[in-house]
Amino acid sequence: MIEIQGLYKSYGKFVALNQLNLHIDKGELFGFVGPNGAGKTTTMRILSGLLRADGGSATVAGIDALHQSQDLKAKIGYMPDFFGVYDNLRAIEYMEFYASAYGIYGKQATELCMNLMDLVNLSDKAMFYVDSLSRGMKQRLCLARSMVHNPELLILDEPASGLDPRACFEMKGILKNLNDMGKTIIISSHILSELAEMCTTIGIIDRGQMLVKGSVEDIISHLNTSNPLVIKVMDGKEQAVTLLKENPMVSNVSIQEEQIVINFKGTERQEAELLTALVSAGVQISSFVRQSSNLEEVFMEVTGKKEVLSA
Repeated sequence: MIEIQGLYKSYGKFVALNQLNLHIDKGELFGFVGPNGAGKTTTMRILSGLLRADGGSATVAGIDALHQSQDLKAKIGYMPDFFGVYDNLRAIEYMEFYASAYGIYGKQATELCMNLMDLVNLSDKAMFYVDSLSRGMKQRLCLARSMVHNPELLILDEPASGLDPRACFEMKGILKNLNDMGKTIIISSHILSELAEMCTTIGIIDRGQMLVKGSVEDIISHLNTSNPLVIKVMDGKEQAVTLLKENPMVSNVSIQEEQIVINFKGTERQEAELLTALVSAGVQISSFVRQSSNLEEVFMEVTGKKEVLSA
């Protein structure tokens, strides 16, 4: 669905995108994560045909996003982080106004708009004035607006920004439903726990470069290999400490009551061999696990190291 190669964009001396590479398959619900100024919004605007890149290439459904922006707009529904609504219109009038921009009028427009409002759980608010709607309802109305032309791809920049927990939950359910219907979705957010629960893949960007991309499980599993090993010893603690300190792949051995915490740089096979060696030496072990990470911890680790990783 989306193929980006060497995408470059600068604003004067500030480099927003620095040879960005990204591939997104059709049907993915892709979570775009990164600090402020990392390049998320710039990437989304280029993919939407709203901003020119300074170099590289980007295609959406086979369309050149850098040179065929008119053809591109039929494929994409874009919801910016800051959107405008017309407060003096009723919700259905607001929707019909945007339908008219695509040449859809009258009964056909009303039926289409009501179906879209029903899709985002707003059909009961059709006759309400837009300025009377809550922020969460306005967000959902703008999402419905972005689907008037039935786009293949939805690009949503911080759609849950400023929403209360209930509104976030509702938005998450709607996006999962749209993804189940076959829509490819790119969503940027700072609410990492929400992305972890609903996205099929996550990409972490910083300083205009993709640092890591994959499923949440793959990313966490990949980075967990650098986390400390926690060994709970029932008997033979001194013997275990001696054996661990002699291992060249072990560093920072610390004892915390019944647990021994170490940094271990070996592979999974070498990790298994270490466990076998401890048991063979007569050390009684009740647990032998890596400390686990969540998406927030992964985000801090990856953006702190500024390493380019793959998962």
